[in-house]
Amino acid sequence: MRKICVFIGGRANYSSIKSAMQAIQKHPDLQLQVVLGGSGLVDKFGNLEKILVNDGFPIDEKVYMQVEGDKPNAMVKTAGLGMLGLADVFERLEPDFVIVIGDRYEVMAATIAAAYMNIRVAHTMGGEVTGTIDESIRHAITKFAHVHFPANKEAGERIEKLGERKEDVYVVGCPRVDNVKRILDADSSMPMDIYDTQGGVGPKFDLSEPFILISQHPVTTEYSEAKEQITETLKAAMKTGLNIIMLWPNADAGSEGISKGIRRYREAYPDAKIHVFKNLPISVYVRLMKNTACLVGNSSSGIREGAFIGTPVVNVGTRQNGRERGQNVIDCPDEENAIYEAIQKQIAHGAYVSEPIYGDGHAGERIADILSKVEVPIQKRIVY
Repeated sequence: MRKICVFIGGRANYSSIKSAMQAIQKHPDLQLQVVLGGSGLVDKFGNLEKILVNDGFPIDEKVYMQVEGDKPNAMVKTAGLGMLGLADVFERLEPDFVIVIGDRYEVMAATIAAAYMNIRVAHTMGGEVTGTIDESIRHAITKFAHVHFPANKEAGERIEKLGERKEDVYVVGCPRVDNVKRILDADSSMPMDIYDTQGGVGPKFDLSEPFILISQHPVTTEYSEAKEQITETLKAAMKTGLNIIMLWPNADAGSEGISKGIRRYREAYPDAKIHVFKNLPISVYVRLMKNTACLVGNSSSGIREGAFIGTPVVNVGTRQNGRERGQNVIDCPDEENAIYEAIQKQIAHGAYVSEPIYGDGHAGERIADILSKVEVPIQKRIVY
C-alpha cells in the first residue's frame, strides 16, 4: 500500500486538495497521511485543525512554523522553520509521495524537504501564470516535482516547456472545482445560518438582501501598499449601498496592512454594513459565491471557482495577472472609481454561464488513481 502524504500550509491549500484527500482515503491501495503547518495552525488566520478532524481527516503530524510579521523576511523565516520541522516529519512518516499544492512559500519548504530526502513529489496546480512571488515559487516547485497535476491543457503545456517529461504530466482539472460541484449539487442556497454557525464581527444584516463578497489578500511585491489597496476596495464597495461580507486576508507579507485597513475603516464608519469572517468552511464560501451580487478582490477563487459557478467577479490589481480567466471576470486597478464602475457593471449583468476552464469536478479521483499505479524514477532529467 502506497503512503501518500499531503502537506497543508493554510486554508487555501486545504480547499485546493480536499477532494483528492477524500479519494486517496477511499482508495484500497493508498494510505493518506496528513501534515498540517503554517498559517493552518494559527487562530488569527483561521485554525484548520478542527475543520480537518470534523471532515474526517486525522492529522498525523503538525509543524509549527509560521513566523508573525508583515514583511517579506517573515515568509523567509517561515519557510526555513518549515524545512527544519518537515525533515523530521517525513523521516517518521516515510511517505512514498508528498503532494504539494500550488505556489506558496510554505509549500516550497515541503517540496525542498521531500526532494532532498529522496521522496517523490506530486505537484498540483502547476504551470499557471500569476503575479507576485508565487509566480517564481510555482515554477521552481515544478522543477522539483516528479509527477504533475495541472488544472488545464495550457498549464500542462507550460510544464512540458520547462523541460518536464510529457509522460509525467497529467491534466486532471482543479480539485477546488470538485468541491464546488459537490457542494452546489447538494445545496446551492444562501447559508442563512452563517451568523450562528460561523460568528464573525460586524452588523448582522438581512442575508436575503443583495450583498457584495470581498476576498482580498496582500500582493507580496507590493506589500507596503496593502492598507491603501484594501481601503480603495472598501470605499468602492460601500459606494454601491449594498451589504458586504468580507474575509480576513492570508498570512503573506502585507497581511497586517490589510487587517489594519479593515479595522480602521470599520472604526471610521461604525454603521457600515460590513460583516467580517476570519475563516469559512468551503461549503459556506462556495454558497456565498453562488449567491453574491459580485465577488470583489484578488482571490484566485474568483478566477477558478468563479468561472465554474458563474459568479460576477471584479478582480482588483496585479495578484492574478496572467492567470487564465472566464467571461465572468472584469479586471481593474486598485483605484476606488475604477473598482466601483466595474462592480456596477457586474451587478447589472448578474450571473454568468458556467465555464469549466479548470476542470469538470473529478480531479481528485484522477489524482488518487494515478498515484496508486504511476511509476516514476527518483532521479529527474531535463528533456530539452
